[in-house]
Parts: sequence; C-alpha cells; structure tokens
Amino acid sequence: MRRMSYEIRYEVPSVSDYIAIRVAAGLSRKSLEAATIGLRNGLYCVVVHSGGGPVGFGRVIGDGGCFFEIVDIAVRPEHQKRGLGDLIMRALMNWIRENAPPTAYVSLMADHGTPAFYERYGFEHSVLPKKSGMSLRIT
Repeated sequence: MRRMSYEIRYEVPSVSDYIAIRVAAGLSRKSLEAATIGLRNGLYCVVVHSGGGPVGFGRVIGDGGCFFEIVDIAVRPEHQKRGLGDLIMRALMNWIRENAPPTAYVSLMADHGTPAFYERYGFEHSVLPKKSGMSLRIT
C-alpha cells in the first residue's frame, strides 16, 4: 500500500472544492452564493493537498481584533484518521496566537468530532449557567 504524502498550504480553496469537501466530510452543504461570499471574507485559511488536489481545510473568521472563530475543519473521509485535523488546527492556532491581540475571544462550534479533540488546543465546554452556546441557521 502506497503511503500518502500531505502538504499544507496557506490559501483559500476554490468554491467548488470547498462545497465538495464539506459535503464529503459530513458537514452541511453551503450554497454557491454563501460559499463565494464567505471564502472571500475569511481572515485565514489552510488547505491540505495530497496528490495535487485538496483533501481538507480549515478557516478562521471574525473581526480580526475582538472575535475569532474557527470554522470548517473538514477532511475527505478517505484521508481521515491520519492526523490532518491536528495539522489543520495547529496551523490555525499558530496564526491566531501570532495575530490575535490580548483579550481576543476565540470560539468554535463543532458539528462533528469529539470535544476532547478541541480541548487539546485549549478550548473549554460552554457550561450552563455561566455560558451557553447558541446558533441560528438561515434556511
């Protein structure tokens, strides 16, 4: 069996790759319009390549000062369980540590994965009554 090699690049994926990898990884489908606008307005993005094509990515969005959010940690199923999520998270967290000013708030909301994965990077559960995670999906 051939060992896969991976390269992480600091770039934004194409809209079509973004949508395809999200869906393949089990995340919700984003419209062409939403993906186009969202990718254009992110703060930072990394894409993992293998065999010349993208197989995963992760992004940081926010206002660049007070608030940062880690989103879109996605890896194609055939490339999962190979440490790519960790590679992506380390790159995103390194960028945040270098660019977020003191008192910045960094958040994430995981559709998939285990809380223990994100705890390795310093994230804590939002626990009632002190904190409560909330969301609203526009359909």
